[in-house]
Amino acid sequence: MTLLGLASTERSAVQNSPAADNGVRWYVASVSLGKETIAEQHLYRQGFVSYVPRSKRTVRHARQLSTRTAAYFPGYMFVAIDVNRQRWRSINGTIGIRSLIMRGDRPSPVPIGLVERFIALTGKDGLLDFSGGLKPGSSVRILSGPFAELIGRLDRLDSTGRARVLVAIMNGEIPIDLESSGLVVIA
Repeated sequence: MTLLGLASTERSAVQNSPAADNGVRWYVASVSLGKETIAEQHLYRQGFVSYVPRSKRTVRHARQLSTRTAAYFPGYMFVAIDVNRQRWRSINGTIGIRSLIMRGDRPSPVPIGLVERFIALTGKDGLLDFSGGLKPGSSVRILSGPFAELIGRLDRLDSTGRARVLVAIMNGEIPIDLESSGLVVIA
């Protein structure tokens, strides 16, 4: 079952369950590239809850730009498991899954709160939204569009979700206007 397919009350129950005393924790599974959706469907059929953080990515191919929804961590997904009660070894044989990330003979859990933080940053559209910490003057990385992967300084942020970023190009700062959802604050 994917997390975004749940009702909001069910989603909050799943978000809180790994930290609770019921034994459920989040684990990382290695997935064949581009097979995250297929793996999610097959895990759902087996009764497992999974989560794949997604974001918009700009892909350059043959001098053309296209924006697509893609996994934020290509080749990986999170699965909520109670290793003492569930048949977790079946995950390794699931279509699209290469294997769980292991420590010895048991899956290695993700630190408590990490996946819950990603879930909290996921918008209603199912995409990660890091724009919550944006403030004028902060350094930002552009995530999508023709200026993807450039780093600049946030100059202005308006109430409609538009941002102006100053990017250092050719001995000067060039202003670029774009959607604030395509920015992430960097340290």
